Amino acid sequence: MSEKSRIARKRRHARVRARITGTAERPRLNVFRSLEHIYAQVIDDTAGHTLASASTIDRDLREKIEGKTKSEAAKLVGALVAERARKVGIKKVVFDRGGYRYHGRVKALAEAAREAGLEF
Repeated sequence: MSEKSRIARKRRHARVRARITGTAERPRLNVFRSLEHIYAQVIDDTAGHTLASASTIDRDLREKIEGKTKSEAAKLVGALVAERARKVGIKKVVFDRGGYRYHGRVKALAEAAREAGLEF
């Protein structure tokens, strides 16, 4: 990612974060996308705690991800983060796309999390 596009994404993310805040009742589902991996966290911003997380570097997913496309891996991450959030008692979240377009891997993660039981 070039310096210009990285700065533009940071600016978009700041704009999104100005409107979106995770609470204890409805935490924020944050997505970070790198070239190889995708990360998702469920965050309570009022307490400043991560309640659940999943990524393509998780030991639970490494074997399942081998040989899959990035979008297929994002679906697995979305399902896993939703499962972990439900174990902690979270059903509703606010989706924070992290300044990325709702397309491709970000969309795949979000839809898989919805199918796995998260509401947003």
